Amino acid sequence: MDLYLLRHGKSETGSGSGDDVQVLTTEGRKEIRQVAAWIASRGIPLAFVATSPLTRAGETADLVIHALEPCPELEVWDELAPGGSVEDLVIRIARHGGAEAILLVGHEPHLSTLASRIVAGDERAHITLAKGGLAKIRGIAFTDGITGELHWLLTPRQIRSMR
Repeated sequence: MDLYLLRHGKSETGSGSGDDVQVLTTEGRKEIRQVAAWIASRGIPLAFVATSPLTRAGETADLVIHALEPCPELEVWDELAPGGSVEDLVIRIARHGGAEAILLVGHEPHLSTLASRIVAGDERAHITLAKGGLAKIRGIAFTDGITGELHWLLTPRQIRSMR
């Protein structure tokens, strides 16, 4: 299985709103549309997209799935919310171990902690996803925990330059 990790796009806080209702900025939506177009141009066979329940992540995931043909199913995973347990997230991913590729949309530092755990076995790899950043971890295996190889890690600017 290939696992793709996408950090939500740039977001803003409305007057008096909390972290859970932050929405994407105009620039954030634009960047995510570009990332989504790039994903679509690669023909990545996503079985589904899973997103954090927070608004900005859901908006990000929605922009991605609507750029893809066929449009993959969207699932909301509480395990992708900020402060979630990486162990619980790994268990949730393992339930879909037969999928060819899945995309997870979430937040920092949760996604980078997951990536580090997969590629290094612990949190010491110091991987960081920029807002709108996309990573590919290939060869996910669940033999002794979860393992895989970081294939690439891209910022929105890098993705724009490759379009």
